[in-house]
Amino acid sequence: MSMLKDPSTKYRAFPAINLPDRTWPSKTITEVPIWCSSDLRDGNQSLIEPMDPEKKMRFFKTLVQVGVKQIEVAFPSASQTDFDFVRELIEGNHIPDDTTIQVLTQAREDLITRTFESLKGARKAIVHVYNATAPSFRRIVFNQDKQGVIDIAVNAAKLIKKLAAQQPETDWTFQYSPEIFTSTELDFAVQVCEAVLNVWQPTPEKKVILNLPATVEVATPNVYADQIEWFCRHISRRDSVIVSLHTHNDRGTGVAATELGLMAGADRVEGCLFGNGERTGNVDLVTVALNMYTQGLHPGLDFSDIDGVRKVVEECNQLPVHPRHPYVGDLVHTAFSGSHQDAIRKGFAQQKDDAVWEVPYLPIDPADIGRSYEAVIRVNSQSGKGGITFLLEQEYGISLPRRTQIEFSQVVQRETDRLGLEMSAKQIYDLLVNEYLQATVPYSLKGHRLQEENGTSAVDIEVSVNGETQHWRGIGNGPLEALVASLPEQVEIMDYSEHAIGSGTNAKAAAYIELRVNGGRALHGIGIDENLTTASFRALFSALNRAISQAEAQAA
Repeated sequence: MSMLKDPSTKYRAFPAINLPDRTWPSKTITEVPIWCSSDLRDGNQSLIEPMDPEKKMRFFKTLVQVGVKQIEVAFPSASQTDFDFVRELIEGNHIPDDTTIQVLTQAREDLITRTFESLKGARKAIVHVYNATAPSFRRIVFNQDKQGVIDIAVNAAKLIKKLAAQQPETDWTFQYSPEIFTSTELDFAVQVCEAVLNVWQPTPEKKVILNLPATVEVATPNVYADQIEWFCRHISRRDSVIVSLHTHNDRGTGVAATELGLMAGADRVEGCLFGNGERTGNVDLVTVALNMYTQGLHPGLDFSDIDGVRKVVEECNQLPVHPRHPYVGDLVHTAFSGSHQDAIRKGFAQQKDDAVWEVPYLPIDPADIGRSYEAVIRVNSQSGKGGITFLLEQEYGISLPRRTQIEFSQVVQRETDRLGLEMSAKQIYDLLVNEYLQATVPYSLKGHRLQEENGTSAVDIEVSVNGETQHWRGIGNGPLEALVASLPEQVEIMDYSEHAIGSGTNAKAAAYIELRVNGGRALHGIGIDENLTTASFRALFSALNRAISQAEAQAA
């Protein structure tokens, strides 16, 4: 098979919406939407290895810390794992008073009943029910006519209202999704939603959420905005309805569709941090929120420590965030071009703390989200300043991780600026040794003894502390965690990687670590040794000593 010469024989353009007096194109986003994270449900079900309860709890607490007030935590009728997680959130009192959990269910009696069982004792909860309304689903998947689809939605709405009345101790919110809204005839989408509203009888004081999912993007984002504005105009009891967006990214325009949908009148956004989700992903909540921030509108979500949030998301999802990902990618605050670097430096030089942000090429001040600007030299075999990474790998077998490249390139650039010359591979290597491998003050590793049993590591460390020998002991789930437990400082490991240098009996291990000490900015360490554990320990002490030295230098 190959691409068709005439794709119109197989595919059709999505028809435009008849809305000649549309108003959204002339609007701007001036109000913050209600944010709902679906990371623990939609995002989790899209993972190769779904999160275990420990990871889900860690992710949940991160969402709470960021400030997300509505969190879709599970599909409790789909698995015992999801059911038990909802119970743990409620029985373990993990849900803050200002946070509402949301659960999803299909419009089936047994699943709805099971869903309410999972929510017993919850202070506040959103029950999110959906059924298929799009023509292709009606015809191909479920063999239902329009009335059959309406009946399914209405019966589910009645059962939800009945079961909620039996648990009056919970503050209930009802949510309905016509699935897939973007492919459903607009008049029929309104008809189904009206039938549901007639059952639930919302009021301005007790609103209902109507979620309008672009589960599959089928058109350009302006079409989605037209659909949202058309719906908002035609749905009754608009003051009693929260119109919610749930966009996916099949066409790569999930963020644009969400922003235009908000301009078209929507009140709420469902999505995932950094855009994880089925197929091409859900809308990226971080990007939407920080886009607002760069337009002078605080999104009500706190991403002051964007790297800390990314670390949790990457570890829980076991998926990396792309280096060019907006705002948080490793390289998005980095300029490789000399002309870009020059413009950015000049921008920083004239930028005043109390002035409007006007630094060329940077739409946001990296410091606002806990990042720093790294004006690195180009790192490849053709780079004008020696190709740091290329030379180290070719000459010494050292393959620096990306964020270590960024940090070390600053060290090299300061030296080349001081010398006014390019540096040879040996000069670069010597600088690496001096900066990282010889960072042995105040702590120098003299030896260690490691014991491991049933997944638990215990380590005894002999350390020279400013020339005085001390013995430390720590226990953890691995050697590095045990070492961290033994340290007198509060240390958080942000990233770790390793590789072999050479092969056979002469092989050595190179370990790279990124950590934060006492909540400071992240710094890197490198360790090389014949023994991998020793190399990792040396890398940790390297980063720790560099962090302490830099903190002392700043204090002085």
